[in-house]
Amino acid sequence: MKVKATVHGAISLVNAIATGKGATLGISTKAESIVDITSGTGITLTSNNRTISSRLVDNVVKKIISKNELGKNKIKINIETNIPVGYGLKSSSAISTSVALACSKIFKPKMSDLDILLTSVNASIETKVSLTGAYDDACACYYGGFNVTDNYKRKIILRKIAPKNIDAIVFIPNKRKRGNVKNLKNFTLIFEEAWNLAKNSDFWNAMILNGFTSATILKSEPKIVSDMIKNGALGASVTGNGPAFAVVANSKITRKIKKSLSELDGSVMVSKINNEKATVYDL
Repeated sequence: MKVKATVHGAISLVNAIATGKGATLGISTKAESIVDITSGTGITLTSNNRTISSRLVDNVVKKIISKNELGKNKIKINIETNIPVGYGLKSSSAISTSVALACSKIFKPKMSDLDILLTSVNASIETKVSLTGAYDDACACYYGGFNVTDNYKRKIILRKIAPKNIDAIVFIPNKRKRGNVKNLKNFTLIFEEAWNLAKNSDFWNAMILNGFTSATILKSEPKIVSDMIKNGALGASVTGNGPAFAVVANSKITRKIKKSLSELDGSVMVSKINNEKATVYDL
C-alpha cells in the first residue's frame, strides 16, 4: 500500500510556552508525507530537507504501527516540505502530523482526529522537539484557520475560519540568533492577556501584544512589529520561538509589506491563509 498525507503550516498568534495556552493561524505552506508499505522490515526516511528529525518521524511511526506489523513490513517514508525548518513556522508539527495521518490511513483507519494530533504532540515532547507538545501548532496545521488552545489540557478553546482576503508575509532573518526561550515564562501575565484577547476573537491585538513581548524577550527586533503596523498590517509577531517574523495583512497591501521586509537582512516569503483540513488518500 502507498498513501499520501498533506498537512499545512501555521504561524503563531500567541506563544504557548509561558502559560501552556497558545493561538495559531494556518497558512498554505505544507508538508506532504508518502508512506509506502512493502515486504521486509525497518523504517527508511527520505526527504527534500535533510534537517528533518528522523527521531521524531520514527517515534510517530512506532506509536501507530505495532511491533508485530513493523516486523512484517518495510516502512518507506518520503517527506516533501516547503516549510523552512527551525524558524518557528511549525514544520515539526506539520511533518509529524502528516506522518501520523498517513500511517493511520493504512494501519489504523478508524483513528480519530484527536488521536492523530496527540500522536504528533506526544512524539514532539518525547523527542524534545517541543516543550509543550505544541498542540496549538498541530491543530492549526491539521485543521487550518484560527485555533486557540489549552496545550496542557489538549483542548481546543476556539476554532474559526480565517478571512480569505488576507496573506501571511514571513520574514526569515539571515541571523538565527535566539534568546533564552525559558525567559518567556517570566512574563506569564502578558501572555495570558494576549491569549485572552485571542480567545475572544481579537486575534490581531493578541498577535501584536505577543509580538512586542516575544521579540523583546527573545532578542529579536520589536521595531519590526511597530513598523509593520504603521504600514497597515493587521498583526505582526515573532512566530513560535523565532527567529522568523510573521505579518498578516490585507492582500491589497501584501506587496507593500513584502517590499518593506525585503529591506531587512533576510528573505521574505508570502503565503495564503489556509482554512483546509489535512487530507490523506491512497496512491
